[in-house]
Amino acid sequence: MLAEELIVDNIPPLRMEDTGETALQWMDDFKISHLSVVNQFEFLGTISESDILGMADLGEKISGYKELLNPVFVTQRQHIFEVVKVVNDHSLSIIPVLDSQEHYKGSITIAQIMEIIADMPVANNPGGILVLELNHNDYSLQEIAGIIEGHNAKILGSFVTSSDDSTKMQLTIKINKTDLHAIITTLQRFEYNIIFFEENSDFTDDLKDRFDSFMSYLNVYPRANASADCLHPFPAFYIFCSCSESDHQHHSN
Repeated sequence: MLAEELIVDNIPPLRMEDTGETALQWMDDFKISHLSVVNQFEFLGTISESDILGMADLGEKISGYKELLNPVFVTQRQHIFEVVKVVNDHSLSIIPVLDSQEHYKGSITIAQIMEIIADMPVANNPGGILVLELNHNDYSLQEIAGIIEGHNAKILGSFVTSSDDSTKMQLTIKINKTDLHAIITTLQRFEYNIIFFEENSDFTDDLKDRFDSFMSYLNVYPRANASADCLHPFPAFYIFCSCSESDHQHHSN
């Protein structure tokens, strides 16, 4: 899924002649802590709630604070996982989307991203979970997938976690089978270190609970009392690759 498919239509961008008061009202209305600022189709940057609250007078125009605008954006052809990384890296509640001519096309919200992730097959389909600890040099998803498929099972999704100061990585796999014993036995025979497994797992409720908790946070806390740094939900969420074979080939290239 690409960024252009994630754009929400109901959040207008700010214009340079808009005031801080207008910006805060829109942030409160849409439960976000950033807004895009444009000049017609030209994207100028995003402005944060904390920047607005730092204005000497909320009646002042955004044009007097151009130096505070954050120029970060994604292009309309970037994948959702790249969008997630940009949002997470910059602690944004929205991310602007530009076309190939760098014209503003709209914005993506955290809420929209989470709804898409919660609807992915890996979240909706029941199955088992395996977590393998591997050396970076030993990682081969093709080999691991071959072992799993040898037991008439399919990988619904996977993701890798690692740290810069470690030679180890953890590979989490969602499998479309709830009985994992035969797969575990074969993986162990090939000397894979399995540090966690869970059978008969369904992520749907977990993802929905996390999403509902996040949305409750947005609705309960007034935007004027929340800093931009508070909105950083992605480390608490599981982000999975989707499950088609072509996607695995694409991500492995």
